[in-house]
Amino acid sequence: MDVQRRPLKPPQAAAAAAHRPSLHHQHRPSNHQRSSSSPAALDPPSPKASDALPFPLYLTNAVFFTLFFSVAYYLLHRWRDKIRNSIPLHVVTFPEIAAIVSLIASFIYLLGFFGIDFVQCFIFRASHDAWDLDDLIDEQPPSNLCCTNAVSPPPPPMSKLVDPEPIESSISSIEDEEIVKSVIDGKIPSYSLESKLGDCYRAASIRREALQKMNGRSLAGLPLDGFDYDSILGQCCEMPVGYVQIPVGIAGPLLLNGFEYSIPMATTEGCLVASTNRGCKAIHASGGATSVLLKDGMTRAPVVRFDSAKRAAELKFFLEDPVNFDTLSTVFNRSSRFARLQGIQCALAGKNLYMRFSCSTGDAMGMNMVSKGVQNVLDFLQSDFPDMDVIGISGNFCSDKKPAAVNWIEGRGKSVVCEAVIKEEVVKKVLKTEVAALVELNMLKNLAGSAIAGSLGGFNAHASNIVSAIYIATGQDPAQNIESSHCITMMEAVNEGKDLHVSVTMPSIEVGTVGGGTQLASQSACLNLLGVKGASKELPGANARLLATIVAGSVLAGELSLMSAISAGQLVRSHMKYNRSSRDVTKIAP
Repeated sequence: MDVQRRPLKPPQAAAAAAHRPSLHHQHRPSNHQRSSSSPAALDPPSPKASDALPFPLYLTNAVFFTLFFSVAYYLLHRWRDKIRNSIPLHVVTFPEIAAIVSLIASFIYLLGFFGIDFVQCFIFRASHDAWDLDDLIDEQPPSNLCCTNAVSPPPPPMSKLVDPEPIESSISSIEDEEIVKSVIDGKIPSYSLESKLGDCYRAASIRREALQKMNGRSLAGLPLDGFDYDSILGQCCEMPVGYVQIPVGIAGPLLLNGFEYSIPMATTEGCLVASTNRGCKAIHASGGATSVLLKDGMTRAPVVRFDSAKRAAELKFFLEDPVNFDTLSTVFNRSSRFARLQGIQCALAGKNLYMRFSCSTGDAMGMNMVSKGVQNVLDFLQSDFPDMDVIGISGNFCSDKKPAAVNWIEGRGKSVVCEAVIKEEVVKKVLKTEVAALVELNMLKNLAGSAIAGSLGGFNAHASNIVSAIYIATGQDPAQNIESSHCITMMEAVNEGKDLHVSVTMPSIEVGTVGGGTQLASQSACLNLLGVKGASKELPGANARLLATIVAGSVLAGELSLMSAISAGQLVRSHMKYNRSSRDVTKIAP
């Protein structure tokens, strides 16, 4: 294959280019000088991979191509004869061995070198593109070159256009600096700092510094000081580097069952606290709300497997037999002085059995408590059902932190219904709407609209808004907002159509006043505000049950206010007023 050379410029263009200022600091000969030089001064041909072959490329390719197919045909012909004559294929002669070696060699060559000519055309094209770019620079008009004799550098990447925020170090000792380096180098695991140092705050400070240096990004806006890191060790959060600030607003007072409650709500959504507060005002002006606890029982559902569906059904009948309940209850209740087994609901799927245990858990939310009780029962059942294979302590028939029909129908945690009758004048003066409009909107939005959407437990306007805000403020598990927000909101005109009866039914409110995040200082203060801090000394579980009814009452207030805003066309205006800031937060000093 002939080597193509770079075409030379016409003499006229070359002569004009020779008198233009150079674009580089070092002198580069003009095209005219290059064209008038001797042949030795011309650009040397680019080296090619095919130059290493002893024969021309096309001839070498043809030889190996012919060899490959000829040897392949020979071997196929020989193997066909062996099959016909019942000769084992692994018995080969010397010519057959040579043919196999030739086949492999030709295959390797064709795989690695057959496309050399194809690849070289791209290499040649790339080199020509570079030449054309060089010529394009030469041919730019002088007006573009009058300001500088150097080529402008490429623009910096976008990450360099904004100055990075300076990293503020919280390390003050040389010893801590050495520990930071060890964490960065991987010599000390980040998760072991608390146990090695014996100082949770110091461990968080060192981990934070190592994180900033490894990522090259500042955590200046994330507070470190002012938090008790010892209080979360081993129970709330691992490997802390700071804490997030969430504002807490107060809605209320909520008049519920004859008592007033100020509702703490931790949220960053504008209008939420104000809207809930308006609902509380409407309820208070109408004489208050009433709530009833329907059921109280946390659930856990392990899944076990047997060799046959018949054997799984035998365990199902055993667990559901009332004769065996006392024995199982005794075994289960050993896990805690508050845990009391209430019932076992079984579901069969082939040879797999799902057992949904339900028990009371005192003032704790109770997930760990019920799990320990279930483990006791599973260990007990192994004696009578040694062929039972425990697949998992949770088989999702519980069902925890997921929308599930079993929670919507059977309930989980605390099942509560809360109602109130809002007077006609309150609907008009406080809520700025009409009773008939609210009833119609609730039917078309919360009931029919949710049904069209295929909602599961979501027959409400925004129950999860209120549930999440109270959960965060009081140290509950925010992820359990999923099933805890199962709610159906009902509205009906009463007293000859003058007043409004509104209710919320929530079958699975999962709350506790002891354990988890409830023992942190801020969350404990919010529980204390509601009068449900810690465990009830008079009646175990009373504080957690009261908290569940307060959650339901707050949801009732939030539903009432939002539905009124939508009915009166106030939703957009209120959000534009309370949920939009005119301040330039980029200019606010941290």
